[in-house]
Amino acid sequence: MARLKFGAFLAPHHPIGEHPMLQFRRDLDLVEQLDALGYDEFWCGEHHSSGWEMIASPEMFLAAAGERTKRIKLGTGVVSLPYHHPFNVAQRMVQLDHMTGGRAIFGSGPGALASDAHTLGIDPMTQRDRQDEAIGIIRRLFNGERVTAKSDWFTMNDAALQILPLQEEMPFVVASQISPSGMTLAGKYGIGIISLGSMTTQGLMSLQQQWQFAEDAARKHGTTVSRADWRVLLTWHIAETREQARREAGAGLMRWHNEYNVGTLQRPGLTAFSSPDEAVDKTAFVEGAASVIGTPDDLVKMIKNVMQVSGGVGAVIGFVHDWANPENTRRSWDMVARYVVPEINGYIDGLRRSQKFVIENRAIFERAGQAVMAKIMENEKAAEALKVTGPGRVAIPAVNAPDLQKEAAKR
Repeated sequence: MARLKFGAFLAPHHPIGEHPMLQFRRDLDLVEQLDALGYDEFWCGEHHSSGWEMIASPEMFLAAAGERTKRIKLGTGVVSLPYHHPFNVAQRMVQLDHMTGGRAIFGSGPGALASDAHTLGIDPMTQRDRQDEAIGIIRRLFNGERVTAKSDWFTMNDAALQILPLQEEMPFVVASQISPSGMTLAGKYGIGIISLGSMTTQGLMSLQQQWQFAEDAARKHGTTVSRADWRVLLTWHIAETREQARREAGAGLMRWHNEYNVGTLQRPGLTAFSSPDEAVDKTAFVEGAASVIGTPDDLVKMIKNVMQVSGGVGAVIGFVHDWANPENTRRSWDMVARYVVPEINGYIDGLRRSQKFVIENRAIFERAGQAVMAKIMENEKAAEALKVTGPGRVAIPAVNAPDLQKEAAKR
């Protein structure tokens, strides 16, 4: 079975009240930690309003992250293409790819916040078509073409990139929510997908249908899509016990839901939580929950369920939030790397098999102990010395150390 990749997605969602400079620095600290822990990917987004999401340039943030890290892939999650001239986006992504040593992933979307589009004077009805148009242009530029194009929102005259991406082929990824537009776009161009809608029960249960949209579009346009390039976003907070995870995450989860989802975005159908316990119960302990607040074993179970429901994905991306304080949040990511990733990817299966083999074949190895004992006991000085430096005092496995009292009785 192919190894499942793991990553993190920073929108960001930070409660208003903390110094923005310190939030940026803490986010960069997190990327550095994830790189050291062996995570595969880190994503950050572009937003211009709402107060809670204050990274305006993912390329700028990722360039800084690239200087602090060594191996983790760095993805724009996402560049909102209708907000930018496609030629400028292409140039910035190429520069990011070179500055990070070929670790850039180009993730794009139409723009998530209606308030951002309003600020820029963009008609929301045009955003998805503009994303489609921009992807086509940027792919041509990345291929080294000289492009002349005129649209109702941009013009290019003999445009060509001075340098091409460092990677032979920079990965293209599109964001997908509940509607089929993102998956259809991925199928049209044969590119990757990051499913953001999977953080809800409805989105989680519709993953199989979503993939069908991508495959249908790929057949229509003569391309192919691969589940290995499909990323699914999940939310979690992990601790040693469920009770501890509940204590650490409850109040922050309640604030995030009440102040951001209900109070700021005013998402239809949502109501405020009345207590931290209610927030945890209705987020992580209802039928079809798309979040885990619990132990590593709980998250392992959740991921296996996602693989079954979806039919298989290439990467699980955890949503970065401030439900817990910074220390507990960092420990949560640490526990996922230490216990969840190896369990899902089978990194410790061989160790378990080796232990089981030794336990079940004890008799085979008894002769090794006999051999050690024979060599010691044939030398009187060694036998006398072992009385003082016997098992527990020297680096001889207890199973191989001779029973001196038993030997004395024999003599």
